[in-house]
Amino acid sequence: MHELSIALSIIELAEGQAYDHGASEIEEVELEIGSLAGVELQALEFALASSVKNTMLEHARMVRRDISGEGRCCDCGGVFPAEALLMSCPVCGSYAVKIIKGKELRIKSIVIK
Repeated sequence: MHELSIALSIIELAEGQAYDHGASEIEEVELEIGSLAGVELQALEFALASSVKNTMLEHARMVRRDISGEGRCCDCGGVFPAEALLMSCPVCGSYAVKIIKGKELRIKSIVIK
């Protein structure tokens, strides 16, 4: 379950920033997670809830922003919603599609105290 390692990395990064800024507590962590990032959202939520105990994030509010997938055809230039990493362009049928949104997995912001 790679969601546990993702959760532990989120905690480590957030706590590192909080320590660097002399904070005693983290109030909120905002995450952006793309629909094509390969993350099982329920497993990540469970891993985070289990892992924050006795950390600076124990009482923090976790805000998740879901990013929809979007692709651009390298042949015709069409931009369209993408529901998979490998797909054909709905305009011309080409498989030369570049995913331009939806693979994100990042900490957008941290509110410290």
